[in-house]
Amino acid sequence: MKRLSLIIVLSILFSIRCFSIETGPCSIDGTVIDSRTKSSMEYVTVGIWQSGESTPYTGTITDQIGVFKIDNLPTGSYTLKITFVGYEAYETNFTLEANTLKKHFGKIELKENAQSIEGAEIVAIGSQMRFEIDKKVFDVDQNIANTGGSASEVLSNIPSVEVDNEGEISLRGSSNVTIWINGKASGLSAENRAQILEQLPAESIETIEIITNPSAKYSPEGTAGIINIVLKKDRKAGYYGSIQAGIDTQLGYNASGNINYNSGKFEAYANFGYRKRVREGSESTYRNNTDSLGNILSFYNQDATTTRSGQNLFGRAGITYHFTDKDQISLDAFGMKGGRTGETTNIYNTDATSAYDYSERLSTSTSNMLSGNLMLSYKHEFGKDNTLEASASYDTWNNEGNEFINQTSYLKEVNQYSTYQKQLSSIANTSWNFQADYVNKINENNKIEAGYKGTINREHSPVETYSGATAETAIFDSLIYNDFYYRRDIHALYGTYAGRINKFGYSLGLRGEYTGGDFKTLSYDENVDETEWTVSDYYSLFPSVFITYELPKNNEIQINYTRRISRPRGHNLNPFIDITDTLNISFGNPSLKPEFSDALELNYIKSWTDHTLSVSMYYRHTNNVIQRIRYRDGDVMKSTFENISENRDAGLEIVGKNSLFKFLDLTSTVNVYYSKLNGFTYYPEGLSTPVVGDEAEGLSWNARIIASLLLPHSMSLQITGGYRSPRIVAQGSTKSSYSLDAGFRKSFFNKTLNISINARDLLNSMKWETYTYGDGFTQEYAGKFNNRTIGLTVTWAFGNMKMSPKKRPAEVQTNDSDSDYEGE
Repeated sequence: MKRLSLIIVLSILFSIRCFSIETGPCSIDGTVIDSRTKSSMEYVTVGIWQSGESTPYTGTITDQIGVFKIDNLPTGSYTLKITFVGYEAYETNFTLEANTLKKHFGKIELKENAQSIEGAEIVAIGSQMRFEIDKKVFDVDQNIANTGGSASEVLSNIPSVEVDNEGEISLRGSSNVTIWINGKASGLSAENRAQILEQLPAESIETIEIITNPSAKYSPEGTAGIINIVLKKDRKAGYYGSIQAGIDTQLGYNASGNINYNSGKFEAYANFGYRKRVREGSESTYRNNTDSLGNILSFYNQDATTTRSGQNLFGRAGITYHFTDKDQISLDAFGMKGGRTGETTNIYNTDATSAYDYSERLSTSTSNMLSGNLMLSYKHEFGKDNTLEASASYDTWNNEGNEFINQTSYLKEVNQYSTYQKQLSSIANTSWNFQADYVNKINENNKIEAGYKGTINREHSPVETYSGATAETAIFDSLIYNDFYYRRDIHALYGTYAGRINKFGYSLGLRGEYTGGDFKTLSYDENVDETEWTVSDYYSLFPSVFITYELPKNNEIQINYTRRISRPRGHNLNPFIDITDTLNISFGNPSLKPEFSDALELNYIKSWTDHTLSVSMYYRHTNNVIQRIRYRDGDVMKSTFENISENRDAGLEIVGKNSLFKFLDLTSTVNVYYSKLNGFTYYPEGLSTPVVGDEAEGLSWNARIIASLLLPHSMSLQITGGYRSPRIVAQGSTKSSYSLDAGFRKSFFNKTLNISINARDLLNSMKWETYTYGDGFTQEYAGKFNNRTIGLTVTWAFGNMKMSPKKRPAEVQTNDSDSDYEGE
């Protein structure tokens, strides 16, 4: 069925090609650059009008290095018009004669647009988003609401991305998404990324790239795709920097600074920051225990209030040395050091036990985090569009945590009794990454890429618990001791070939990966003996196919297919039974297998002078879906992970960019998706009755719109609204939610001083509600963190900001953006 669908779509594309009536021997090309910075400009609209016509004859957009090319133009007289939001339009007339095979326009400079409204100078709004052939790119600087925030808050405002109350990220409704920093894992893992992204300052981020269906060049990890966070590294000549400070109504505050230097031979940058964040929240869980007919036997309710505070230091620095016109070497590093404290009060009410019916549980926790990344890279240019890049990097993430639990239980027959627990835990995660990428653009229509990527990852996470009636009488509890070791190595080779025949383009790729993994978990009694490792090695192939066709009048259609994987995380595999909360017990599953997903996506893009429309239809089929399973064992609720079933997702995503009246910019997204999760049967150890999950399917959607309004006197206003409908999950569903954010910015002294006021969750509406059910129980959960927050941020920019220096000959076609990342 999948092959048939692909053949049908390909046939349609070939039919469109065959019936195309445009003919002609002439072609034109050129390069669009910024008149001030001299850097190339991508995704600029290029239109061609025949003389005397009011509608465009054909058109295209510039590529990643600012180049445009239009073929098959008949002889005649034309007008070339080039437009981009925030810049003055460029227009020129030209003629193609019978002996003209190709006309070169060379470098065309666009100037920033400025106009006067009621005597006040206004500079046009920068674009919130741009489309590229394999990704959508969102400009963080243009979003005022991000000022003074964190990376998590930035992601929560990106279309199709969701961030839950624990900081976990999902894309198009799936949490199986890979997060990168500057195109690499950079020490981020499923276990630590929520904590790191909550502390990473938004001021250090330049763009967010959303890659929903990556080619074989990139890592296939994460069935939903890749989110790449591109950090700032300005490359203007001379020096440039800024200092920023802010405070919010939750008593959080931040301060940061950055500086960049470029002399031609040397490029260097550094930025640093300090951030303190305070979060308050509440959670409630209401569970009914039922018999086989659904009659309620007992209840178990839990209400919690939490206060969390985190603070950290963040620093980045790097230097690039161009020791020849064709060779450069770079050393980059960034690190983060900080800590978090938390206090949670839990109130339990239950009639499910014979021992007590009410208890209070006070948990206080502290953690100290240290993470870092060091990367050495080398780049050699054999010639124009023929490069070799190699890099080696080391990542580390360490977290030391302490949790102290005091619980007072009120008995049914006697007064009360108290218990005390102290739990010491740590995670030490390190990885080495080695990578080499070769790119050879043979000619305008043919390109090959090949490379190797190796990752060596090690993790060690011991847990010790001390229990007693009081802190003074607590002793080591060997039953709650766990020592987990995890090792995983991944070695990959890939190759891609891209070609183009007139308006028909294609890219074929294949990636082969070997995954070598093993782990062991030691109980206290086993800790003195050597224990065998549990081994899981396997080989996998990941093909990718991309096909594009340029239709007349600035229309483009693309279809692509990829295969992806989501490997079990360390805590998913750890079989340690956590009985810290005796009525809520959790443990991992060492038998978990990776998820494999086949993804098919059809994209259509249409460009006008001030508007862009992108429509994507996608289908994803996933085997061995990993989900958390909950079941009741007597009075105890247990949970673990299991490869439960198959999942099918299909959706339609519509993204629009609109520039209205020269002072209003809209970025709108609607994502409608259908999800079907097959039924499953799970047999818990020690129970005679299986856990049965019914087949679940449903239609969900979410929408977000960002409106940026340019006001007189160097002021701007931005409003962001979003809605998320109910959706299905394993053994249940989630409820809908909505949010509204706003930001205001005022610039002084020729934009060297900016004051921003931003408000997050203006309606105080963001919360997460889930309904789950299973054999013997129904459960409702509601949680909310980060109430309405208003922040004030002041930014001062300094530097000489010279024009870009004259580029070396080998760099004429090089994109100055730092978003060019290697294949991960």
